[in-house]
Amino acid sequence: MEGRKDLKDSKSNPAGDAAENEVIQEVAVDANKEAANHYTGEDIQVLKGLEGVRHRPAMYIGTTSEPGLHHLVYEIVDNSIDEVMSGYCDRITVHMHNDGSVSVEDNGRGIPVDPMPEEGGKSALEVILTTLHAGGKFGGGAYKVSGGLHGVGASVVNALSARFEAEVYRDGKTHRAVFELGKLVEPLKETGSTKKRGTMVRFWPDPDILETVDFKAIILEERLRELAFLNAGCEIVLVNDMASDEEERRKRFKYSGGLSEFVKYLNRNSTAIGPVIHFAKEVNGSRIEIAMQWTAGYRDRINGYANNIFTKDGGTHLVGFKTALTRTVNNYASKRELVKGNESITGDDVREGLTAVVSVWLTEPQFEGQTKGQLGNSEVRGHVETALGEQLNIFLDENPGPAKKIVERAAAAARAREAAKRARDIERKKSGLSSSLPGKLTDCSDRNPANCELFIVEGDSAAGPAKQARNRNFQAILPIRGKILNVERAGMHKVLQNEQVRNIIAAVGANFGPNYDAEKLRYHKVVILTDADVDGAHIRTLLLTFFFNFMPELIEQGHLYIARNPLFRLRKGKQKPIYVFTEVERDAQLKELGGNVQVTRFKGLGEMNPEEL
Repeated sequence: MEGRKDLKDSKSNPAGDAAENEVIQEVAVDANKEAANHYTGEDIQVLKGLEGVRHRPAMYIGTTSEPGLHHLVYEIVDNSIDEVMSGYCDRITVHMHNDGSVSVEDNGRGIPVDPMPEEGGKSALEVILTTLHAGGKFGGGAYKVSGGLHGVGASVVNALSARFEAEVYRDGKTHRAVFELGKLVEPLKETGSTKKRGTMVRFWPDPDILETVDFKAIILEERLRELAFLNAGCEIVLVNDMASDEEERRKRFKYSGGLSEFVKYLNRNSTAIGPVIHFAKEVNGSRIEIAMQWTAGYRDRINGYANNIFTKDGGTHLVGFKTALTRTVNNYASKRELVKGNESITGDDVREGLTAVVSVWLTEPQFEGQTKGQLGNSEVRGHVETALGEQLNIFLDENPGPAKKIVERAAAAARAREAAKRARDIERKKSGLSSSLPGKLTDCSDRNPANCELFIVEGDSAAGPAKQARNRNFQAILPIRGKILNVERAGMHKVLQNEQVRNIIAAVGANFGPNYDAEKLRYHKVVILTDADVDGAHIRTLLLTFFFNFMPELIEQGHLYIARNPLFRLRKGKQKPIYVFTEVERDAQLKELGGNVQVTRFKGLGEMNPEEL
């Protein structure tokens, strides 16, 4: 009853209640002011040693997901590559062990192990592995050029490892130290004699910080092969204890031809036009090495490297390359009167179908961030322009046959570009609306692209179940008829005349080629859904070829998916059905299930009911 009385009194006196609330609010504000004013040295947190790396790992390795995990290996390998570039190392072994660790061993000079008086007598090895910005790359003369200029690579890997072991082979002796979570647990000591020379690092990534600690051989293989191409004559071996056969267990990369072999490797599935143009030149202390070759394809592929670091976001070296390339080819074409007076060859025309590797070695490269995605040295642009302009002019003058093919290739690209523009304009006029959607598209109701998915399905028979199986709020269905055009073998105007291609471009909404506009993308998931048989695989490959050539950004930005649908359904009695994707998986399941198993082979998506799909 007392509680009811208080409630009644409070309701009957709203003015008093409001006054009380004001007092409470004033007290709260005063308390907040007092808390804000109480900001002293006690509130400052100092992260010592490698604690900052463990606290903010993404600042040093980009991400704590799979790319960041593999970046740890690259940091250690890059230190070995620095020894290669300085002429002291010609063999590197990367070993993926059964216990989840990775070791990197080289035959370089070996990390110094002598004591450093200025660091309290600690060994140079301990200082390098436990201190940020410590190393031989800050003007001491140990390295003329290097990739790990920030001096944080090995120490960051140490900080992000549950366990980190280092062995150094130098002066006929083996030295060993062990760290855990970035801290020394077994001080450096001499463990024996050896005839070897170099450094071996083995680390176990910390699962408490990294989202995954499962290394992928295929990811490491790509980077190690790349480094072997970039450093002609260096042998890099990848050993994978988890591999099932000997060929996969040990892979060796060594290329005496360097960048010329790199370009041939990149063009291994393309039709080449002319030879590989390959040269190396010193310009004002910078070493410029370029290899390039044109193909019959439409997309250019220009990889830039600075001190062996892949600059995925480009930089001044690639700006200089593109500028010199366009100018040199245009000047040669005009001088030889190989193009008509009204023809205009742009940079895009010259680079169409071009594969190139541009590698620069600099004493003081300026990178964007620790992951070194972009080169910023302003002087490098001029150095690359000078080198390429001179060497490409020499090649064109001395090889009139290939030179004519290169110019004709660029002129054909210019004519195709103009023809494609006219074709687009005609199509727009015919439709009366540039953004009209294909009639076979069954669209979704949501208009936020981030929520929407487009399923490209094989034929009308698959479209029926797909439409019934979809969530109409955010899933759209676009059926295509049979095998689309192989865009690798057709001219641009022919590609744009193909109804299936035009429907895909219109449905996706972001245009294509140089006119691609991510802001106009209508679906953030574009899913290829074809039959599980050989024909379905062929159609899937043709679609991937189209997207790779005409909408590469869709792939690069993570918007393109493949739906992996089952080939067989296995059902035993009233048990839940089992779906498998290959004949090998089917046979294994049949062996496990025993007899009386009903096996259904899906000839196509059209045979699946909507619930299954």
